[in-house]
Amino acid sequence: MQPDITLSALRSGNWRSRVPEAWKLPLIRLAIAWAALMLLTARAWIEMAVQWWNISTYNHILFIPFTVGWLIWIRRGELAHLKPGSWTPGLLLVTGALFVWLLGELAGVNIVAQTGAVGALQMSVIAILGPRVAWGVFFPLAYMVFLVPFGDELVPTLQMLTADLVIWLTRLSGIPAVIDGVFIDTPAGLFEVAEACSGVKFLVAMIALGVLVAQTCFTRWRRRIAFMAACIAVPIIANGVRAWGTIYIAQSQGIEFAAGFDHIFYGWVFFAIVVVLILGGGWQFFDRDPEEPGLDGARLAKEPFFDHFDARTASGKAVAAGFAILIAGFGIWNVLASHLEADLPAELTVPEVGGWTKVDPDMALSWEPRAFGADHRLLTSYADDQGRRVDVFAAAYAAQGNGRDPGAQGEGALVPDTDWRWLRTGPQRANARTDYLFALGSIKRLTETSWRIGETTTASAARLTLEAMRDKLTLNPRPTLMLIVSAEERDGVAAQDAVDAFRRSTGPQDEWMDQFLATP
Repeated sequence: MQPDITLSALRSGNWRSRVPEAWKLPLIRLAIAWAALMLLTARAWIEMAVQWWNISTYNHILFIPFTVGWLIWIRRGELAHLKPGSWTPGLLLVTGALFVWLLGELAGVNIVAQTGAVGALQMSVIAILGPRVAWGVFFPLAYMVFLVPFGDELVPTLQMLTADLVIWLTRLSGIPAVIDGVFIDTPAGLFEVAEACSGVKFLVAMIALGVLVAQTCFTRWRRRIAFMAACIAVPIIANGVRAWGTIYIAQSQGIEFAAGFDHIFYGWVFFAIVVVLILGGGWQFFDRDPEEPGLDGARLAKEPFFDHFDARTASGKAVAAGFAILIAGFGIWNVLASHLEADLPAELTVPEVGGWTKVDPDMALSWEPRAFGADHRLLTSYADDQGRRVDVFAAAYAAQGNGRDPGAQGEGALVPDTDWRWLRTGPQRANARTDYLFALGSIKRLTETSWRIGETTTASAARLTLEAMRDKLTLNPRPTLMLIVSAEERDGVAAQDAVDAFRRSTGPQDEWMDQFLATP
């Protein structure tokens, strides 16, 4: 079909006549494949949709599907020059994406499962429409990665960065202030750079917007890079200035007034100002009309680089059969692996520790870690004859995944929606993640978290996840233990001193952790 005939067909008649004949069957196959893949990975898509709708950090993602559709729509005329064709090696790419989804699904790591689910749709375009067409829609396909909710991983880093910027501005403005982790003490009161104040919601939204603008409004890579640098730096700096402004206003108007002003400004005005600053600064350097397709379809249709890919073109039926095998195979694998569980004792054992006696908890403020989905959990306290006290929390899991993830955010020592707040990281410890928690302006607690799965002890949530993935993939379940050793700061006894003394008394960490899972 000649390009001029194809282009005229796009502009006339009903919707069927607007689609070139060579595209009709491949697009139907692609739609069926997408429906089947989304059904297989339904839990990941449901989780994503819930996050898009219910979590303000990810509300901007609701516009991403429409943006991808628009990006393809403006390329429709140029794409009409291309002839889609199934490409058998593309099934390997789909296999890889589904493998990533399976890893995340079995380990209960949403961001991994969601990345694989989105990737399967992206790779299916290459398999069903071919590399030449996929290159023609490369940017819209790549932009689909922003469907995956990400950013929570950046919160602790952004909190500390914001706190450092705020304390610098506060002292620069002549206000005496003392900083301890993410808490800033001023004459007007104690301020916390909380997770909501980290600025992550505006940073991830600006990154998504920045990538879109950089691609559609610039042609020069130096300008694109400079614009993206601004999209990252300006929201971070502006968020620090906003937080400092709240503290500054509180010095004369009081905390309640400052907090009310901050909520209004932060929710309705702040992001608009940031967007105006960045787009206004970049506007004069725009050198491309956003409606330009950025694609020469006629040239791409003759590009010799893709000729050797075209040589591997297969029948649509063969690729469709390959999709059916993949979906059935991964579906069965997921069902078998997700039902595996390791053997656990009927209850956890509370080990004896030389020089320490088990006692009733004595806490200035109630503290109990969260272990959602754990099969067994216990919280006990130890004391020695020098007045040192430690609290020990243990939780055992017969399997991980499907909401049973001991390394997930919100699990472990710091429970959301309580009086406890994260203060800063604690002293380095082999095979333990250390954190200081803070509550009610005066209560400080040191926590040291370790995980043991099989013969592996780690302080890394990523390592824990990889071990859980290996167990599920090999259909060889091993029990998981989360252990948290903690102590409050007490008069005359530092929390670190109490924990250090207790650790010395327990002996080798691996052997001590195994005692919790020992059969009585």
